[in-house]
Amino acid sequence: MTKDEENLRLLSIFHYVVAGIAGIFGLFPLMYVGMGALMVCGKFDAPHPDPVVRPFGWVMIAIGAILFIAGLVFVACLVSAGRCLTRRRHYTFCLVVAAFACMFMPFGTVLGVFTIVLLQKDSVRQHFGHVPSSPPVVAS
Repeated sequence: MTKDEENLRLLSIFHYVVAGIAGIFGLFPLMYVGMGALMVCGKFDAPHPDPVVRPFGWVMIAIGAILFIAGLVFVACLVSAGRCLTRRRHYTFCLVVAAFACMFMPFGTVLGVFTIVLLQKDSVRQHFGHVPSSPPVVAS
């Protein structure tokens, strides 16, 4: 096994690990959904209910649901990129997911940078079936 193959194997494992960590953090927006549901049901009403509380509860539910779904999509993309790295397929997808992983600090940043650096090597591109591009020939 070459060094590039070993590095790709390790990166695919780390994609799964970071996806698990991101999955745990992706559950936090469900607290917004829960708080919003309590507001809509009237559990936070004072003796004199405020008419703004219920519509604000729906807003919290919507924001929490959107953030939760975005977290699930991010986790699915990380898992898929890890699988693609193992199979040496979908080079561009792996590169784009690595760029998006950089936003998930600090673990995703480290993973994303290492993935981008490794995927830019010509020997790794050959593993994915990409032929290294030759510099343009200038005719004189």
